[in-house]
Amino acid sequence: MKLSKEIIIAGIAVIVVMACATVWLMPTGLRQAPPLVGKTLDGRTLTLQQFRGKPVLVTFWATTCPGCIEEMPHLIDLYRDLNPKGLEIIGVAMAYDPPEQVRTLAAQRQIPYPIVLDTQARIAREFDNVQLTPTSVLISPDGRIVEYRLGALDMPKLRQTIGAML
Repeated sequence: MKLSKEIIIAGIAVIVVMACATVWLMPTGLRQAPPLVGKTLDGRTLTLQQFRGKPVLVTFWATTCPGCIEEMPHLIDLYRDLNPKGLEIIGVAMAYDPPEQVRTLAAQRQIPYPIVLDTQARIAREFDNVQLTPTSVLISPDGRIVEYRLGALDMPKLRQTIGAML
C-alpha cells in the first residue's frame, strides 16, 4: 500500500501539534522552569540556576498594580520567615514599569529579596508570556514549576507547599 504525499504531511503535522500541546498542557510539576537571567536593581546578574536545590518563588509585579502592592508585605514576611530555611524569592518588574519608579518603590517598601528589571520583557515571555500582574510561579528545588498563579496568592497554602520542599 502506497501512502500519498498529503497523508504523510498530514501525519507529520498531527505529530508536531501533539508534541507542542504536550508541552503546553503538561501538568504542573512536570515542566522545567525556563532559565531566568536578569539584572537586579543593584546591577548584579541573577540567574535561576544560582538557586538550584532551593524552592524559588518568582513574582511578576508592577508599581501600578494595586494587588501587587497589597501582596508585598506578605511576600516580605514570607521571605523573612523562610529564606533562612532555604526559600528564595525573585521579584520581576514588568517591562512597562520605569526602572526609577521600581527602585523608589522597592526602597520605600524595603523589599529584602532581589528585584530584576525585565526591561525587554524577555523573562515575562519565557514564563508563558506573562502580561498581567501579580503573576507568581513557584519552582521546586529541582527546577520544575510547581504552581503558576495569576492574581493573589493563597499565603497559608503557599507556606504549606514551600514548607514541604524545605
